[in-house]
Amino acid sequence: MKPIEAATLLVAARTNGVAIDWTGMVPATRDDAYAIQDATVLALGPVAGWKVGARSEAAEPICAPLPASGLLASGARLLGPTWALRGIEVEVALRVGRDLDIGQDVLTPAELVSAFDAAMPAIEVVETRLDRWKESPALAQLADLQSHGALVLGAPSRLEVSMVDLLEVEAQLRMGAAPVTSTKGGNPGRDIWRLLGWLACHCARRRRPLRAGQVVTTGSCTGMAFANQGDEVQGSITGLGQVHLGF
Repeated sequence: MKPIEAATLLVAARTNGVAIDWTGMVPATRDDAYAIQDATVLALGPVAGWKVGARSEAAEPICAPLPASGLLASGARLLGPTWALRGIEVEVALRVGRDLDIGQDVLTPAELVSAFDAAMPAIEVVETRLDRWKESPALAQLADLQSHGALVLGAPSRLEVSMVDLLEVEAQLRMGAAPVTSTKGGNPGRDIWRLLGWLACHCARRRRPLRAGQVVTTGSCTGMAFANQGDEVQGSITGLGQVHLGF
């Protein structure tokens, strides 16, 4: 299936809430999955951010562009049939402070620090357009914007390197009055600057360089939990503050 055909199905599923059969649209490679992503966001509108993460400190990261329509302020309410999975991850997000037209350059951690101007707590809402999501191949999920539903953002703080050290970040997740999880160093990517450096190079090669004002979220610090309809969800990152949403 051509990228535009797969993207058309995925965009339709975002609108009508009806999951699609993924068996005929599994990409052969990551590059093919990224081509489907590009076709999807072309239909969804401007890109206002990126998600990046890795399964381990040694694994190659993966990423997805985030449509502007899905970046929401803390307090958002997500209602309707398109919110069926309601996966919840508490994450550290950073705001890009200047355009990164880096060509083939690899930025040092010091250069990366200077390229971002704020950090904030975030909740990524994991959602899927794929039927039988748990059985779906990783490349199909990657094509579906890596199962991105929305990114709900807390208030930005001035970026302090110590606050975003993924080995030390303390994150908490609550649903209603009940604590769900509390972690320290729970992000499997471990090194935020490796993730961001990889992303900057990837975006440059993809001809979608990081732009000032975009937000990059850097993977789950809490693992994934699932909310129910009617739940009030609160995440917090020590030193960065809180973020909340409702279903």
